[in-house]
Amino acid sequence: MTDAAPGTAENQDLPPISGRGVAAPPSASRRTGLLLTLVLGGLTAVPPLSMDMYLPALPEVTQALHSPAATVQLTLTTCLTGMALGQLVVGPMSDKWGRRRPLLTGMVIYVLATALCALAPNAEILIAFRLLQGLAGAAGIVIARAVVRDLYDGVAMARFFSTLMLISGVAPVVAPLIGGQILRITDWRGVFVVLTVVGLLLTTVVWRTLHETLPPERRHAGGLGETLRTMRDLLADRAFSGYLLVGAFGFAALFAYISASPFVIQEIYGASPQTFSLLFGVNSVGLVTVGQINGKVLVGRVPLNKVLGTGLTLIALAATALLLMSSGVFGPVGLWPIAAGLFVLMASMGLVMPSTNTLALLRTPHAAGSASALLGTSTFLLGSVASPLVGIAGEHTAVPMAVVQLGCAVLALVCFLGLCRPWQRGEGTHGGTADGRATL
Repeated sequence: MTDAAPGTAENQDLPPISGRGVAAPPSASRRTGLLLTLVLGGLTAVPPLSMDMYLPALPEVTQALHSPAATVQLTLTTCLTGMALGQLVVGPMSDKWGRRRPLLTGMVIYVLATALCALAPNAEILIAFRLLQGLAGAAGIVIARAVVRDLYDGVAMARFFSTLMLISGVAPVVAPLIGGQILRITDWRGVFVVLTVVGLLLTTVVWRTLHETLPPERRHAGGLGETLRTMRDLLADRAFSGYLLVGAFGFAALFAYISASPFVIQEIYGASPQTFSLLFGVNSVGLVTVGQINGKVLVGRVPLNKVLGTGLTLIALAATALLLMSSGVFGPVGLWPIAAGLFVLMASMGLVMPSTNTLALLRTPHAAGSASALLGTSTFLLGSVASPLVGIAGEHTAVPMAVVQLGCAVLALVCFLGLCRPWQRGEGTHGGTADGRATL
């Protein structure tokens, strides 16, 4: 895909939301671009809201449904599994039928499943509805990325992904806080009622404002066989698979932090729940801030592969420092050195996550939905594998967390150098060739 000429939608900061290619006045373009950002950001925020707003209610659910904690924990696992597998279904569907129909169908099912969660009489039925909720909620994740690929290219796409991080990065932080406040005035079922209302409002906004972005001539007409061949061809692209694995291993390192930090910060280093919440919030702000610096300052001035390589190197260095500190190489260390290492690791994700999405999707304008599905599913699956490994040695050492993080960082670097081979690609800052492949 060639660089767009000045004045085209791809070089404007904010393209028309309808994707019809009609030039809009600058003020209208800004308004529609802001609306697009909010709509797509809302779609990417639904999964963390569905997962994390429910967390403070877990003990209450255990008591209310008279179920063991292990059973109630499955309501989280099945929702995460549904979000991973649902993307493999919805992504190819959006390449065949366009973005609107699968997205609206998924959102309607999400609203119904969430409402049924609020009415679940026992844990087993709640688990089933949570699985359906995750499967349907996956539509928002995968199609939001595909819509960005439809409307943007090169530098503009990288900047937009960085902007989306502002919403998707804040959502996991505020979701438990919102859930805790909801529980002050109602019970755990009220959390799902609020999620139902949020889903219904977002579905209405999508129906009224988000027009089709994939024209019929660019859609795939085949069935399951063509879908599988498309995914096979995507994975056969060495560089695409490299960026997919880099992003997945990077997310796994992040998930290791999310899973282990409560007991590392509170149980091992003796911090209060309030201090833990503060540090978690600061780290999330660091991730979002670096993501914004990446989108506003670095993109367009520094090649994307250099940004990605720098982020991966910083993650590896932070994980190495955490491993050395937690294993006692420097003697006893307090909370703040560990917190500093975790902050660097988290903030560096602001360089890695937007870059991997952009570099992978630049190679796949012909199958953005399927490519987005593979990207999303790989990150969720590797994240779910990394999560239980951090507690393998018990709750009295941070070494497993640091080992998992360093292992993921090293594997990400190996994939980046061995599969993406950035030194061979002659990357410019804008990317794009005539055949739709990125010059990276």
